[in-house]
Amino acid sequence: MPEPVSNPLSVLRIPAFRNRWGASLVSNLGTLVQSVGAGWMMTQISDSDAMVGLVQASVTVPTMLFAVFAGTLADSHDRRKVMIGAQLFMMASATLLTLLAWGGLMTPWLLIGLTFMIGTGSTFFNPSWQASMGDIVPRSDLPAAVALNSMAFNAMRSVGPAIGGIIVAAAGAAAAFALNAVSYVAMIVALWLWKAPVPDNALPREPLSLAIQSGLRYVAMSPNLVNVMGRAFLFGLGAVAVLSLLPVIAHERLKGDATTYGVLLGCFGVGAIFGAVFNARLRAAMDNEHICRLAAVVGAASTLVLAFAPVIWLCLPALLFSGAAWVIALSLFNVTVQLSTPRWVVGRAIALYQSASFGGMALGSWLWGAVSDGQSLWVALCGAAVTLALAALVGLRRGLPEYGNLDLSPLGLFREPMLQLDVQPRSGPVVAITEFEIAPADVPEFLEVMAERRRIRIRDGAQNWVLMRDLENPRIWQETYHVPTWVEYIRHNTRRTMADHGTYERLLGLHRGEGKPHTRRMIERHSLARGRGGVYRFDV
Repeated sequence: MPEPVSNPLSVLRIPAFRNRWGASLVSNLGTLVQSVGAGWMMTQISDSDAMVGLVQASVTVPTMLFAVFAGTLADSHDRRKVMIGAQLFMMASATLLTLLAWGGLMTPWLLIGLTFMIGTGSTFFNPSWQASMGDIVPRSDLPAAVALNSMAFNAMRSVGPAIGGIIVAAAGAAAAFALNAVSYVAMIVALWLWKAPVPDNALPREPLSLAIQSGLRYVAMSPNLVNVMGRAFLFGLGAVAVLSLLPVIAHERLKGDATTYGVLLGCFGVGAIFGAVFNARLRAAMDNEHICRLAAVVGAASTLVLAFAPVIWLCLPALLFSGAAWVIALSLFNVTVQLSTPRWVVGRAIALYQSASFGGMALGSWLWGAVSDGQSLWVALCGAAVTLALAALVGLRRGLPEYGNLDLSPLGLFREPMLQLDVQPRSGPVVAITEFEIAPADVPEFLEVMAERRRIRIRDGAQNWVLMRDLENPRIWQETYHVPTWVEYIRHNTRRTMADHGTYERLLGLHRGEGKPHTRRMIERHSLARGRGGVYRFDV
């Protein structure tokens, strides 16, 4: 696995990352200040608690709706251009928000719509932002880069709401919106100056619908990724209770005001910063599964303390540990997804991971709020703590993978064959048939290896995969699969990684025929077609 970096701040030695990280501090501050302004303005223009709640929902709902499309763009288009476009879109939305607020023209649904637009821009920005980390930092530095990105957000979380409250109190919500609009400039400049690497891919761009299918199929056929996303959903479901119910704790349990809430939220942010700082030491001492269990158990214990703590001095240390557990777990999930996915599909994998984690958080925010309303605050927090304990226990059945165990760099052994027919990129469907000669004693092992080969084939785009045995010569086996077009056949074969090569090596060891197994590539043709006058003719 990648050697852990002893000091996570050492990744700042890379100029491109340092510039972008500094810009993210400014951008995150603007985002948090804007959220304070939006929430406060809604209380001024509407007397509905539901509308106030929709302000936060309007920022997160786009992730559920558009994350897969955003991940597809991150993989199939220039990530730098996608990020700049998303930043310009958010800046335009924030500028319009500012002008309407200053002009006294804001309505509740206009506010919801514009915050939804800002959330949409963020949804399209995040997969490209996360996927591009692998373009600017070495693989061994990627965990530190992800942790520092989390630190940047949580550092602003610890001070942003307070700054936003001061700005709103002194100059109104429009000033908060204006600050957010200006904050995008730093990120746009940093991205404009960044010299993104040019992808080495001679194949035409994959159509959007096929690219979405490829991403969904890859994740569905990758047990490690499904495991990570399931754990992220469960952790988010339980951990979000602290943040979603923190205003209730401050107001009802502690009988405090907005300042009390700010102090509690700031303490959570400070804990998150400490979690990011000590993340590297944890990775050096423990494997992924034990780090995940530790974060879940610490989160559960902290939530239980908050469920019963009667005074703020007990809540503050609990929030420190809760914030640390939050960052340690989510950064671990993020890094594991990135380092367990080849570069050609990493944006879509990150987008699906974000859908899973945000989905858990969205469901948890609603669920624990409803339980708190229907039962009590302590019942909701105890339920969340049990959910986090379950997130730890799940690992006893199936642990998280170690993200450095697989070499996912391209295998690079495929060479386009010389064809005797005039085949165009869109010609097809193409059928690939590979023949093996297997001794009877090796059949059980052969079937085991072919089960893994089937998963790899389908994961990389094969359709109608079939394994057949010759009735007249039982030693002969044929692997057959289809792909829609010739260019998709080439794309399918170039997606093989170094980690996949071990399966083929095992098959070579089992093959008893002369030379390597031979592959025939066929193109489907209709054998009969109706000609003039209803007469059938052969199509050659």
